[in-house]
Amino acid sequence: MNICVTNLSPQTSEDALRYAFSAFGQVRSVSISGDKTTGTLKALVSMPVEQEARMAISKMNGADFQGRIVQAVGQVKTNILYHRESPGISRPERRSDRRPDRHGDRRGARRGTHGRAQRGRRRRS
Repeated sequence: MNICVTNLSPQTSEDALRYAFSAFGQVRSVSISGDKTTGTLKALVSMPVEQEARMAISKMNGADFQGRIVQAVGQVKTNILYHRESPGISRPERRSDRRPDRHGDRRGARRGTHGRAQRGRRRRS
């Protein structure tokens, strides 16, 4: 499980974070990103065991780490296919269920680039 740790001090090193999170379990990797001159640093700590990661999040969130109150949040993996097929998203099943455009639903009218009915002559083929 990945843990995002924010509000780190510019003096924070990867070894210090690894040591702090290893108190709760095995740490797979630690990477720090951000701008050290402005002081906006955040880290991504990866822990293989989810229970240990949740314990680390609960203990480290709001804790004082090297003079700053850090925030630790677990990152949940999302599946795009799950969100697309979820029942919460409603799609019109029939053409009549869709909201008609400004001019109403003209079945024989040509459609422009924006899907609206165009006025004018129809071409005969």
